[in-house]
Amino acid sequence: MTTLTAPAPQRAGTLAGTLALTRLALRLDRVRLPVWIGVAAILPAGTAAQYTKLYPDDQAIRAVAGVLTNPSLVAINGPLYRPTLGALTTWKILASEVILVALMSIFTVVRHTRTDEEAGRFELTGAGVTGRFAPLTAALVTAAGANAAVVVLDALGLAVSGLSPTGSLALALATGGAGLLFAAIAGVAAQLTESARAATGLAVTVLGLSYLLRAAGDAGASWLGWLSPLGWALRLRPFAGERWWVLGMTAAAALVCGAVAYALAGRRDLGAGLLPQRPGPAEAAPYLRGTFSLAWRLQRALLAGWIAGMALWGGTLGSAAGGIGDAIVTNHSITDMLTRLGGRKGLADAFLAAVIGITGILVAAYAVQATLRLRGEESAGRLEPILATPAGRIRWALGHLAFALGGTAVLMAVAGATAGLAYGLTTGDPGGQLLRLTGSALVQVPAAWVLAGVGTALFGLLPRFTALAWAALGACALVLEVGALLGVSSWIQDLSPFGYVPKLPGSPLSTAPILWLVVVAAVLTAAGLTGFRRRDTT
Repeated sequence: MTTLTAPAPQRAGTLAGTLALTRLALRLDRVRLPVWIGVAAILPAGTAAQYTKLYPDDQAIRAVAGVLTNPSLVAINGPLYRPTLGALTTWKILASEVILVALMSIFTVVRHTRTDEEAGRFELTGAGVTGRFAPLTAALVTAAGANAAVVVLDALGLAVSGLSPTGSLALALATGGAGLLFAAIAGVAAQLTESARAATGLAVTVLGLSYLLRAAGDAGASWLGWLSPLGWALRLRPFAGERWWVLGMTAAAALVCGAVAYALAGRRDLGAGLLPQRPGPAEAAPYLRGTFSLAWRLQRALLAGWIAGMALWGGTLGSAAGGIGDAIVTNHSITDMLTRLGGRKGLADAFLAAVIGITGILVAAYAVQATLRLRGEESAGRLEPILATPAGRIRWALGHLAFALGGTAVLMAVAGATAGLAYGLTTGDPGGQLLRLTGSALVQVPAAWVLAGVGTALFGLLPRFTALAWAALGACALVLEVGALLGVSSWIQDLSPFGYVPKLPGSPLSTAPILWLVVVAAVLTAAGLTGFRRRDTT
């Protein structure tokens, strides 16, 4: 009698299925990644081309170089290592470029690791011939490919603009190297946490701390800058006697973080993180039994983190503004650029207005993030149990929107107050500057509300496309950062709600644009709530 035995199950290698998952990631990001790469490629080449027109000779470059030694400007963008066109381009764009590709890498890695795992898609792919390390490897390979594309396009764009090929390659490698490092950091964060939101928050926090360490190092304590990956990128010194060995530090850090990510991935269970999760109480407290209280419970950690960050950010900017004074800039191009960015009443007010505008963009990121929590709760399946109770859809949504809109006002007030206090201490008028800069900051709130309204409208009417709210925010940031510098058409700049905000302090206050922004935000929010009330939940 013949005994039939089932064949032994084949055990997949730890990297089995990596190629298939990489192809899937590239297909899912076929629109998202090209947009990131395109923006990252345009910024350096466009800045170099425009600076060629603004500063046609060495005298003009030396004139602006004298202004850029101000400690406040050094803290924001880093030092200008050499009075050349290439070094000036590096000073203007490298810090922003590194932050851009770092965010691209973080979002890409988290999306194809922790997000897929949290949504249960890894259980489906894992049922096939998929190795344990395949998802992490596919995510890192996808991020690495995107960063490689940025390196190639940046180097070519800068070289075509007439800059040195060696310096162009150095700037491109500094950007791509930082992107790879933060991809590896995001891989570590994805293993430590249980949710995509927490993983993204942890990696972005590391990025924020890197910026602060870099700013502190460039402003005085130089050793702090060597603790920051952003500081390494600037210390490569493109177009100013390149230090190629700095790339070795970035590569070594990326390899170490990548090795840590793989080690952690091999130790944890599917769906779990390595950081301990504190179990909640068996019953909710009485103050947590309403929709508003639930929103507070879900949003409070995010809001608290942003408040701490804005307090530190505002204090830093206020202290930096004290060093600007009313210095006279001999180059008319620089004067025109400063006044376009921040009004006409002195360089200190122009600087404050410009950085308050940047702060408005940053706080708008919180507004979008808090608003899109609506979609996150719905996608995670936590909305339907709530709707099974007497709580209605609109009341539930309004609970989250209260923190998105109210939190935006609180954050701008905190940033303005700390900036005013710090600036007032340097000028001898802390009380007056506190009130003046708090008011100047609050003027930015309606523009941020418009972006929250865009997110609400997309959530209610086109829930599958809520990520477009981030695209709208990115477009506003791009216009603010290089719109005036690149001579972008005025009608394009007018598409940004921040283009209608009075540039305070330093310019007259006009209430009509502010009121119109409030109306637009209200209409978008109402449209989103109406659509949400009528559509099916998904």
